[in-house]
Amino acid sequence: MSPLNISLADLIAALDEELPDASYLARISEAQLRNRTLSDLGDQLVDHYVSKAKAAGASWSEIGDAIGVTKQAAQQRHTANPFERFTKLNRHSIVLAQEAARTYKHDTIGTEHILLGLLGEPQGGAYKVLVAKAGSEQNIRNAVEAALPPAGRKALRGHIAFRPETTEAIGQASRASAELGNDWVGTEHALLGLIRTEESPAAQILRDLGFTSDGLYKTVKAELAKRSDSPGE
Repeated sequence: MSPLNISLADLIAALDEELPDASYLARISEAQLRNRTLSDLGDQLVDHYVSKAKAAGASWSEIGDAIGVTKQAAQQRHTANPFERFTKLNRHSIVLAQEAARTYKHDTIGTEHILLGLLGEPQGGAYKVLVAKAGSEQNIRNAVEAALPPAGRKALRGHIAFRPETTEAIGQASRASAELGNDWVGTEHALLGLIRTEESPAAQILRDLGFTSDGLYKTVKAELAKRSDSPGE
């Protein structure tokens, strides 16, 4: 019995309902994408409780035993994580960015994919700021899709690497969080990270939509002040 309140039959039914006219080969491709998303979310789930265990004083040997790997393997797998302070929504936006790159058959994750990932989290602060400025989600998607590189010939399996400017944007997001006095990195911080990576495609898209770096910072700061200092978004 699965420990989750979801079954294989549920997953099959959902995919078949969403793609009623697709061939079985097309469904295989879609199933593989969903498999990777579920795998990434599972990794994030383990990372979450590893962080909690470390904060509670557990040793790497104990954590390795709980995972079923050696102390060294556990430490290597779960340290130096650039997403350690990312909120649940922001981590999932990274997963969505990877899947966007895979969908378009791109071999790297660009800042434009990160922007698409943020649009995939309508509960996130970034989504609310974006739509309030652009008027609609579709306006933003149209702008991103116009800036995307041509689709590749074949979707990659497994891990897709970040482009250098994407890595820079992730670092900028963490710095924006620190500037705002937060100990977590949310989707709104990720949005600031994108526009501060000035030469990136996402920064240009945001500028074309009417955002400026200083203006976006003030908007995010005001939005954060409206709610308690919570990592919910």
